[in-house]
Amino acid sequence: MRAAQTVLHVGCGAYAREKLHPVFRTSGWREIRMDLDPRVKPDLVGSMTDLSAFGDGTIGAVWSSHNIEHLYDHEVPAAFSEFRRVLSRDGYALVTTPDLAAVAQLVVDGHLEEAAYQSPAGPVSALDMIFGHRASIRSGFELMAHRTAFTAERLGRLLLEAGFPKVLVRRGRRYDLWAVALMSETIPDEPFADLIRQS
Repeated sequence: MRAAQTVLHVGCGAYAREKLHPVFRTSGWREIRMDLDPRVKPDLVGSMTDLSAFGDGTIGAVWSSHNIEHLYDHEVPAAFSEFRRVLSRDGYALVTTPDLAAVAQLVVDGHLEEAAYQSPAGPVSALDMIFGHRASIRSGFELMAHRTAFTAERLGRLLLEAGFPKVLVRRGRRYDLWAVALMSETIPDEPFADLIRQS
C-alpha cells in the first residue's frame, strides 16, 4: 500500500501474527502492539482512550479488532477521537466489533447459548457476544467483559461524530461489523470497501 507506515494495533492481546489484518502483514507496515494487560507483552501498556504516547498525525492506520465493545459506553467517543488524532492525513482506522442487531436476531430465534461459531478461544454464543466470552472471563480474564454494543448505524455515527469525514460500514460473516474510518473525503472508497467486503 504505502512504504514505511505504522499500524497501531490497539487491544492486541497475546501475540499471534494472524491477529493482524492481512492488509497489514506486508513489509510496508510496522506493527505497534498496545494493550491494557501487561501479561500479553505488548509494545506499550495503555488504553485506546489515551494515545498520548503518539503525536498528532504520526500513525498510518489503527487496527481495532473486537475490543471497542470492552470500553464503557462513555469511553467510546474518546477512543475514536484519539484514533483520529494520531492518524496521518491519508490514514485510516479499521474497526471490527460484534453486530448487536445480528446477535439480537439469534436471541429472538432462541439461540442464546448455543455456539454461533468457533473462535481461537473456543465456541462463541450470542450470550458471549453480548456480555463477553464467558470461558475467558471465568478463567480470570475479566478484561474480556463487554460493556457496550454497536449496530451498523451507531458505529458509523460515532465515528463520524469523532471527526472522521468519511466512514464505510459493512456487516461481516460472523455476526460482526466492519468499519473503515477515513481521514479524508477525497480518499477513494473502492479499495477500502473491498477490504471490508472480504472480511
